[in-house]
Amino acid sequence: MSDEEIISTINSENSSIHFEVLYKRYHRKVLDKCYSLVKNRQLAEELAEDIFSKTFEKLHTFKSKSSFSSWLYSLSYNHCIDYLRNKNKLHYPDWNREHEIPEIIDETDENLNAIDYDNMMAIFELIHPEEKALLIMKYQDNLSMKDIGESLRISEDATKMRLKRARARVIYLYKEKFWDK
Repeated sequence: MSDEEIISTINSENSSIHFEVLYKRYHRKVLDKCYSLVKNRQLAEELAEDIFSKTFEKLHTFKSKSSFSSWLYSLSYNHCIDYLRNKNKLHYPDWNREHEIPEIIDETDENLNAIDYDNMMAIFELIHPEEKALLIMKYQDNLSMKDIGESLRISEDATKMRLKRARARVIYLYKEKFWDK
């Protein structure tokens, strides 16, 4: 049964039994998304459960403009980013002003092909959770700028600008910490 057929059945019958199929299909992926942002297994599990509760409550608002998985991941990112913003009082524009990078980074640098995965993961822990989410959504999940913008509740232009800034920050920090060492 496709996601859309399951959702249609749930909405017409108000059936939580069918929701279990979606839960089993996506729970691990949502849990992994949460963990990638909060780096705490127990907290990630709590956030994932909250996300599925919210998903069940909002399922009637799903309009099939994108795939169910994209919609669910959008809810997941929003929930985790909101949690991190509230917990850490992390307002991205303020954080960005306080963590300015000194120059625009040339992303065409030939040394970028030699980036070490473990070192890159260490750099990901130094950037703002919203920048991390942007990069994951774009390069791991292959979401469109429009979908990323909707997930983070920002315009498509702001998404492009923040993604460029996130890439530049990662490259700058990587070069600063790991180049020539």
